[in-house]
Amino acid sequence: MIRYWLTPPVDPQREETIRTVCQVYHDAPALAKRGERTVSTDELTGVQALERKYPRLPLASGHVQRREFEYERHGTRCFILSRDVVTGKLLAPFCGPTRKEEDFLAHVQAVVATDPLVKRWHFVCDNLNIHQSEALVRWVAQISDFQQELGKKGEYGILALMPRRTAFLSDPTHKVVFHYTPKHSSWLNQIEIWLSILVRKLLTRSSFVSVEDLQAKVLAFIEYYNQTMAQPFKWTYQGKALTV
Repeated sequence: MIRYWLTPPVDPQREETIRTVCQVYHDAPALAKRGERTVSTDELTGVQALERKYPRLPLASGHVQRREFEYERHGTRCFILSRDVVTGKLLAPFCGPTRKEEDFLAHVQAVVATDPLVKRWHFVCDNLNIHQSEALVRWVAQISDFQQELGKKGEYGILALMPRRTAFLSDPTHKVVFHYTPKHSSWLNQIEIWLSILVRKLLTRSSFVSVEDLQAKVLAFIEYYNQTMAQPFKWTYQGKALTV
């Protein structure tokens, strides 16, 4: 038996960043009353469309669920999902074969388009490079009426380096503001809780005859969840140590 652990990278701002993300969740209801919305965003990649060779056995009292081991693999899909922190509903789910910066930008644009009257959007996400891309910076600058020169990626200006793009996208005066979790702290992102719901209630229990079937069932589950199950998560963590 092997048990793993992770030694986190040295980050003097880590604790402050954790407290900031927790504050974003705490402030979300008040911001919503002022016309601002807060969403938690992440990707679920490499989701396999697995078709079981034979039907699973019916559930029986006192027995674990039993199913056929063999399956046929029909391909994979990537889902990019955003969950409204206040309402608990999923907004503009994205499904496709790739997870590129243009895919993430298209999802963010679709989320923003769901409510044109919102004054400001807040996105909580991790530090994946596509969350800090050149295309995302240019779009945020455009919708925020940012008139200054953005520079050139890899050379100069805001676009030159990822830390500069991150700082720009985190600017609280913009129309769309990104709040980044510390590295190796994805548990701070509320969408991770919802993704575990999706995996437990649908993905591990279903058989999919194609990637189109996989996509249709996931989107149908999201629609059902939004109509019957959506509610805010009770976020109690405040950024303090969990042990003494």
